Amino acid sequence: MMKIEWREKKTSLGNAIIIGAVMAVLGVFVGMNWETWFNDFAPYLGITNRKTSDMDWSPLNEVYNQLSTTFNGDINKNDVIEGAKKGLVEALGDPYTTYMNAEVSKEFYDDLHGNVGSGIGVEVGVRDGYVRVLRTLPDNPARKAGILAGDIIFKVDDEEVWSLTADEVALKIRGETGSKVKVTVVRNGKELSFDLTREVINNVSAYVEYDGSTAIVTITRFDEDTGKKVQTMAQEFLKRDITKVILDLRNNGGGYVSAAADLVSLWVDNQTVVIQKSKHYGNTETKTSSGKAILRSMKTVVLVNGSTASAAEITAGALQDYGLATIVGEKTYGKGVVQGLYNLSDGGTLKSTIAEWYSPKERSINKTGITPDIEVERSYEDINAMRDPQLDKAKEL
Repeated sequence: MMKIEWREKKTSLGNAIIIGAVMAVLGVFVGMNWETWFNDFAPYLGITNRKTSDMDWSPLNEVYNQLSTTFNGDINKNDVIEGAKKGLVEALGDPYTTYMNAEVSKEFYDDLHGNVGSGIGVEVGVRDGYVRVLRTLPDNPARKAGILAGDIIFKVDDEEVWSLTADEVALKIRGETGSKVKVTVVRNGKELSFDLTREVINNVSAYVEYDGSTAIVTITRFDEDTGKKVQTMAQEFLKRDITKVILDLRNNGGGYVSAAADLVSLWVDNQTVVIQKSKHYGNTETKTSSGKAILRSMKTVVLVNGSTASAAEITAGALQDYGLATIVGEKTYGKGVVQGLYNLSDGGTLKSTIAEWYSPKERSINKTGITPDIEVERSYEDINAMRDPQLDKAKEL
């Protein structure tokens, strides 16, 4: 087995990933005759034929011709086509522009709508260059077995996955209800293995808990209807004489911008929630709805951390700009770009960065994140011990 030295890394992906992306681009096209194949391939990436003259593909064709007569092995053209799609996208060097094959695409849309199927009850994300457990869900296999927040996912069923993306690791962990999976993690430089049985995971996008006159609204992602769900909750707040709302956006990786606008509409009436600036689509503004700002005068605290991203940052940034909420926690992720989703004819999906977004005061959050008004850390040790100093602080305010 390859010996891995576990140490903290400052890059979001290892050098091996970067090299692999470059090699993928080469492998992308050399497995086929580009001149005859391009017109069939182009629609998969939304490329029109009028663009074929913009690039000279003859150097790639030259490499293919050499490989086709010298490579001591078989060339699987289906694999090369898949490599082509991934390689074209990865060559852009944008971590948010990705190609997903039909299988990964289905998982992506299932995630976005909470249809996560069966798994072990963990949320994972890339931290310090590795896919780590961000938190374990209560009453699910991972927590019961002893998997902890901060653990590096090293192997799944004895296959090393430490260099894969979070989405790819999550896909390997999931499976049929009742099926077995072996997960090996690295904790404090040591490997620990857990034999688990997959269970159905209930993963709603938003839910509310009450602590006296305080409503604690947790939003895990922004589905198409998440904002409307919270609007319904807000009507209940008025009936319950709620005096404070804590909006928990920690570990929320985003989702639909329209859902963020629906949510912010509870505080902001017919105002800009986000500004998008795009090379191809120009500059546009997304506004909140009119007549729904029933929480405008409600004391509001927003919880954020390093995994708060995208639409969740739009929400926090807008409420901070308008002075309608106190932001508590840790600096957010800093994903200030917008993705368009394009369904491909083979069942796959192209997720393309189409614009950068700015807060209502035209603050750019990309790569810098949102700095909380009150900074409070919550360590992995706190999470595993069920301590929450960030929430405690929000309750004090």
